[in-house]
Amino acid sequence: MELSRRRLLSFVPATALLTAVRPASAAHAAEPNLLLRNMIAIYAGTAESNARPEVAAKVAAIDSTARTWLSALDRAGTGELFAGFPLGTSDPNLSSSYQHLYEIALAYRRPGPASDLQTSAVRDRIAAGLVWLHDNFYGDQSKGYYGNWFTWEIGISTFVSKTLVLIDAPADLITTYVASMDAYLRNGKNGDVDLDSRFHTGANLVDITANRVLQGALLNDDARIRKALQDQFTVFATVDPYNLQHGVTDGYYADGSFIQHASVAYTGSYGKGLLSRVVQTIKALAGTEYAQSDDLVGVVQGWVEHGFAPLIFEGWMMEIVKGRAVSRTGTGYDDVAVIVEAIVDLADYAAGADALRLKAFAKFTARPTINVNGFVSPVSIGRFADLKADASIVPADLNPAELSTAFNAMDRTVHRRPGYAFALARSSTRISKYEYMSGENLLPWFQGDGAHYLYLSGQDQTQAYGIDYFTTVSPYALAGVTAPVETRKSVPELYGTAYYDNAALGFTASSESQNTYVYFPVGMNTYSGGATLDAYSAVGWIQSDDFAYASRADLPPDFVTYQNATATKSWFLLDDEIVVLAANIGDDTRPVTTTLDTRIAAAGAPVQVLNDDPRWLHYTDGTVAMGYYFLQPASVTAQVQAVTRSRRVVRTSNPDTAVTKQVFAITHTQPPGKKHTLAYTLVPNATESALRAYQHNKLAVLSNTPRMQAIQHSGLRLTAANTFGPGLHHLPGLTVDGPASLLIRRLDASIQVAASDPTTQRASITINLPAQYLKPATTTPGVQVTRTVTGTRLTFDTRQTYGSSRAIKLLPAW
Repeated sequence: MELSRRRLLSFVPATALLTAVRPASAAHAAEPNLLLRNMIAIYAGTAESNARPEVAAKVAAIDSTARTWLSALDRAGTGELFAGFPLGTSDPNLSSSYQHLYEIALAYRRPGPASDLQTSAVRDRIAAGLVWLHDNFYGDQSKGYYGNWFTWEIGISTFVSKTLVLIDAPADLITTYVASMDAYLRNGKNGDVDLDSRFHTGANLVDITANRVLQGALLNDDARIRKALQDQFTVFATVDPYNLQHGVTDGYYADGSFIQHASVAYTGSYGKGLLSRVVQTIKALAGTEYAQSDDLVGVVQGWVEHGFAPLIFEGWMMEIVKGRAVSRTGTGYDDVAVIVEAIVDLADYAAGADALRLKAFAKFTARPTINVNGFVSPVSIGRFADLKADASIVPADLNPAELSTAFNAMDRTVHRRPGYAFALARSSTRISKYEYMSGENLLPWFQGDGAHYLYLSGQDQTQAYGIDYFTTVSPYALAGVTAPVETRKSVPELYGTAYYDNAALGFTASSESQNTYVYFPVGMNTYSGGATLDAYSAVGWIQSDDFAYASRADLPPDFVTYQNATATKSWFLLDDEIVVLAANIGDDTRPVTTTLDTRIAAAGAPVQVLNDDPRWLHYTDGTVAMGYYFLQPASVTAQVQAVTRSRRVVRTSNPDTAVTKQVFAITHTQPPGKKHTLAYTLVPNATESALRAYQHNKLAVLSNTPRMQAIQHSGLRLTAANTFGPGLHHLPGLTVDGPASLLIRRLDASIQVAASDPTTQRASITINLPAQYLKPATTTPGVQVTRTVTGTRLTFDTRQTYGSSRAIKLLPAW
């Protein structure tokens, strides 16, 4: 398939960015001031935007927040700038103090309706606060940099830089603070960004460089601005895992994946933050000649279309790409509001049909209840209001109605059909099993072990997933997970702190050892991925221990690790059903429970479970329904329990709010020492009558072993398989060599074949079609078709494809 210009623009090699920032010239002397004006408009709005009725609530909120913190200034005690935020040992309190000065500065500087907050007295109080904080708690480098590195290199600098802009700070205050901010870039080099630092990557790099652009504009330092932009623009380059730049794996990949923290699937948290900040950069550069922004806009549009859109279902950001943020009380709708603002702004810089596509998607994606007051910019609120009111903009999804998206670079798969979306999270030697950090996501152990989320149309997803799902569902019984029957402890329970504290052996709060063994350990399996053919997918995965357990002999004796159970799993993603095969399930010494599905419902919802036929089970909560059909006899338990827990159980800083949900789970538990297989289908939105009439005879399980898992669907004329071991694997009408994932569909006049290498390590995959004499319908790069004495041989070039699929259409050779 020929790639569109828009798709091509989302695949930018690093070399293309070497000249992205234009060289300086005398004509650019006034441009730092234009940058500052643009930035003030982004954060504080313009006279025009702030006079609009749609923006009135945002302006009122800015003023109200400022009054709250001015009052807290008045009530501050010893060692506080704001009452309730004691300083000296708490870096979050110091960062919050700077944040509240910024919030006052917003009200001071914002254009629009005049208020008593826009006086020299308010400005003086902000400036005095900056001076006092620097003199007492920030300026002394020997006393700073305790706690989280992010606070010192990014958090404080973000609030300070913007505050200095908003109050037109005096030159001496600017130079004093910039010198200190440079000094706190301790993971940098010579007070600047270090692209070789593991701390200066992805979203973190964008934050740091955005701050440095502002600082350069404040100093009228053109060279600083250009250097910061050149550093920032490295994030626009597509990550090539076979040619890493500065050793960095963080960023966007060719298949739409986004990774942060080296190995965490993170589109829905760090990725959305990066999206927001780079769009702000595009807005800040408007009218300047620092860079050619057209291609940057094209790149970001590529991210939106291929990285974000498949992960948004009816205005909800899927859980599989949120890392530790799944434990926060903000919703998936809140996440998407950030993305909608970025899209609305981006559309103003896109051209023609591209702009219209973005606007249509923003209109389609935004729920009627979207909280525009959460937008960063008052200007964006006005733009969004104009978009909604424009009848010529017809809401339209960027996703086709039927879509299977393999984000193999981050071990994620999304499958969409009218009425539902299925999202699957896996792990490997490349991708972390979970992310825990800073007391967030306390019970994460199985979130990357084949956990799935099945979103059903028309449902308020806060009632199905989000914080309350992780609060009330057992961490050992997430939907799709196989877990040993045991009780694990969170990091704070194990060690009494938010991390494993052993500085003598290299374990500090932000150390690489902490990342590797505590915060986000990868798995030990290489097999994780699958093939996609049109809108169908085959996905395979081998469950493994995490890297910490595998390394237990090399770790300190008080470091606690946990052994996993074993399983080999496949998911075949079709139209009306998701077929799940599992083999080699078990453990030598512990019972093991596999949770086929878990759903939550409100405490008063009319939940009903019907299981009067051993072949199937039906669930409804009065709003949505699910069906489950067993392709082989299975001893399962279906249970609905009322569960009440505090949201603090998954995150130490969450409010101690008790949540009660009805938790429905289908589970299979087996004793230790035995291996088991399961074969079943998930049938979204199924009615009871549909399950009774389910045409299971159209679906055959061809193999369900640790060597090969395969199905055949006669209605779709589709065969799908995952092969896990070496050697030749036999299926009806074909053989395949070694580990692979494949789909073959036999249509009336053609055959379509797709294959991928889930291990990412093979040079090629060979499929033989005996007694079938075929030729390619068109020349297909990466697939060689060879006529043999016995039939047709297909050789798929999988060298350096990083798990992506290659597909070919074949015709009879006569």
